[in-house]
Amino acid sequence: MKVTIGSDHAGFPLKQFLVGFLREHQHDVIDVGTDSADVAVDYSDFAEAVAQHVLDGTAERGIIVCGSGVGASIAANKIPGIYAALVHDTYSAHQGVEHDNMNVICFGSRVIGTALAQELAVAYLGATFESHEERHVRRHGKVKAIEQRGIARRGTE
Repeated sequence: MKVTIGSDHAGFPLKQFLVGFLREHQHDVIDVGTDSADVAVDYSDFAEAVAQHVLDGTAERGIIVCGSGVGASIAANKIPGIYAALVHDTYSAHQGVEHDNMNVICFGSRVIGTALAQELAVAYLGATFESHEERHVRRHGKVKAIEQRGIARRGTE
């Protein structure tokens, strides 16, 4: 699978680990940065870069790593068409894709270690949206409708 990954300085070590792990497991990985843990950078810039690759089809899925994962998740979810979640358990990693059509997963490098990050990545990338299940399609459609109403409201402000 083609995956794009990005992080801020706090997430850099875990991102680097994941890049190697994913490549070892035959994923095509696009690393959008950052390139160092030594220079403070903003998670929002890397969340946007990852999201853009998912939206334009450069990658099928995205992974964003920051210190807690919270900021990355908030930033990514501001972008229409991105369905991101902060995940620290394997059930949510696959269920978020299967039921909710999650296309970006966010990790907190100060919260999880490398072993759990591996498990989460495998669960996330191995899952597919259950488009044959009407309830999941209906619910995702409602989420998209909320998104569209938010865009419309912003256009009238």
